Formats: sequence, C-alpha cells, structure tokens
Amino acid sequence: MSVNKPGQGRKPIPPRKILEGILYVLRTGCQWKAVPKEYGAGSSIHKYFQKWEAAGLFEKLWAMSFEEYDKEQGIDWEWQSVDGCMIKAPLAREAVGHNPTDRGKMGTKQSVLTDAKGIPLSVVLDGANRHDIKLLEKTLDHMVVFRPEVTEQKPQNLCLDAGYTGADKLHFRQKIYSAYPPTK
Repeated sequence: MSVNKPGQGRKPIPPRKILEGILYVLRTGCQWKAVPKEYGAGSSIHKYFQKWEAAGLFEKLWAMSFEEYDKEQGIDWEWQSVDGCMIKAPLAREAVGHNPTDRGKMGTKQSVLTDAKGIPLSVVLDGANRHDIKLLEKTLDHMVVFRPEVTEQKPQNLCLDAGYTGADKLHFRQKIYSAYPPTK
C-alpha cells in the first residue's frame, strides 16, 4: 500500500475497510461499482481484491481458518464427500464453458470436497461442460489443509454419487480412500 506525502491526494483506505468491502461483494454478489461508499471506491476495492488474490492472501486466510477450526472442533477425516454443481454465468467469457444440461448456456462447474461435517476442504472451478469425474483428481489435490496419513485405526472414506461412475479408472486413489458406493 502506498503512503501519500502529507497534503497529497486522498487518504489511503484502511486495510480492514478494504477487506470488509471485498467480503460485502462476495456475500451479496453485487458489482464492484455498487459497493457502498463506506468501504471506499468500488474500483479501489476491486484493485486490492485482484492484488491480494494474485498474492494468494485468500487461500492463506482459508488455510489459517482451517488450522484454527481443526484445533477447536476437529476436521472429521473419516468420511469425506465430493460433488459438483453448475453455476450459471450469463455474462461470462473465457474461463467458462457451455452448460450441456441447460441448452448450451454459459456457466461454471464447481467441484467441492467436504469433511463429514460439511466443511469445505477443497473447491475447484472449471467450465460447465467439464464432467465431474475429470475434476475429481484436481479437487482431491487442491486441499488447503494438510491431510493426515491413512491408517487402519483412522481410515478415510470418500463418498461419490453416480456422476463419478468410472472412478475405478482412477486407481491412484485406491490405497488412499475407500470409495462409497464402491466402484465397479
């Protein structure tokens, strides 16, 4: 953050206000230019969002919150679940694909890995035309928290729905997870 010389330009926005403005946009889904003035100019908030995203700040915050949650509540590693959902993106451009189930409209596929309590351990985005099974490996590999070793005393099971039929071809996970329902 740059600091102006005394008497020059606007006062810098405090980082706390910038974060509050970013969280406001993420929570409400409003456009950046619609951010209430109490957080600062929407263009400034968006500039900081892009800068902090590129620096990996949000992923670091997510990982830190997991560490704290694990100390307080404990991540339930015994049962995990992966599923995908499609999100419409009518104004989208490059990073999305045509949604095959919605007459080819543009959208995004979100693949989420959760623990037994529903806490998201990994989130991966891709074009809506990407099949669930093709995102499984990437979703399992993008956890922001360290996953403990699997032992006989502490097994880890992965619940999958019919969208993951053919997961048996992904034999690299056989020694790590027991898949439910069992793959054929």
